[in-house]
Amino acid sequence: MEEKKKGTRKRIVRTTGESHAEKVDYSTSRSYSSGRPAYSGNGGERKPYGERKAYGESRPYGEHKPYGEGKPYGERRSAGNGERRTSGTAAPKRSYGEKRTGTASKPGFGGKTAYGSKPAYGAKPAYGRKPAPKRNQADEGMSAMLSRKPQVTGSRYSDDDTVKTEIKEVVRLNKFIANSGVCSRREADTLIQSGVVTVNGQVVTELGTKVNILTDDIRFNGERLKGEDKVYILMNKPKGYVTTASDPHAEKTVMDLLKGCPTRVFPVGRLDKNTTGVLMFTNDGEMAEHLTHPSYNKKKIYQVVLDAPLSEEDKAKILEGVELNDGVVAADELEYIDAHDHRQLGIEIHSGKNRIVRRIFESLGYEVRALDRVYFAGLTKKGLKKGDWRYLTEGEVNILKMGAYV
Repeated sequence: MEEKKKGTRKRIVRTTGESHAEKVDYSTSRSYSSGRPAYSGNGGERKPYGERKAYGESRPYGEHKPYGEGKPYGERRSAGNGERRTSGTAAPKRSYGEKRTGTASKPGFGGKTAYGSKPAYGAKPAYGRKPAPKRNQADEGMSAMLSRKPQVTGSRYSDDDTVKTEIKEVVRLNKFIANSGVCSRREADTLIQSGVVTVNGQVVTELGTKVNILTDDIRFNGERLKGEDKVYILMNKPKGYVTTASDPHAEKTVMDLLKGCPTRVFPVGRLDKNTTGVLMFTNDGEMAEHLTHPSYNKKKIYQVVLDAPLSEEDKAKILEGVELNDGVVAADELEYIDAHDHRQLGIEIHSGKNRIVRRIFESLGYEVRALDRVYFAGLTKKGLKKGDWRYLTEGEVNILKMGAYV
């Protein structure tokens, strides 16, 4: 054997005869297929690597169209005419700011109008937007009836209004003590008789004594009393509450709804347990008397729902006057507030008798299913949800003190 040299090595070739070694030179590179016989399926030459026949030429079965000769990829059938649109045909570009509009072939989702455009009156609102609540005919009829009446509203008489009103300087001693928040007027009489009240340093025990609230020094057990600030509250009374300042037998009273009011107040007038609507509270006894005494003829308007339609004959009777067990009572006004439902009415009355509206209709054989006071001496429940309340503004209080609205 010969010695190894750089770039060469021995290769042993075994034969049946004798063995001999053949040197192979690796210093030179060769092509991939050099030195190898070409292979073919029929024993012929092997084709060079990478050469391929044209697509579709080798299949003997059937005849095929060259790939891509058919209709262009992405064609779509347009709506209505049966033609197809080539995907390569681009739609004309919109200029910047131009809004997309619906087309006859492809309307927008849900038939929406273009962004920013306003739908025509009565059209269906856009998806996701809640339509404005519709008022029924009874509410519109009630509003029309109220619009003819003078109303005390904060928008018309704001806190900046200054209306001069007469201030009553001289009052009864028991009233002054009650207004100071010490006790009720009846309990004040007991305190006066017990000798614990002084006026300008002198003990006063005589009932009916009058004092000047601006100049006199009135004291209870040596502590000077100051007149309590007057408070006036308007509430939209809900159903199920008894109108009373205190009743141990009542499950719920209207005073339960005034938890946030620090001043001791009492309701002006009464609404029965099942009647809702305008209810006023105050600690001003003089104001309460002006609003509730029959001689002042303060107007009240109620929305009524009956169990059966009110006939024209019975309507005329109520306006003329019906006989009750405590006298004849007539409505000042009575209207159908729904032209298609004569069970719903608006009635105006100035009488303050107990359950007067219910008794009027019950005397004619009707049952009152719902009763809501919507107007009282110029006050309405506008802007107040059931159970909510607010303080009257200074302007509203001044108008009530003037007695401008009856």
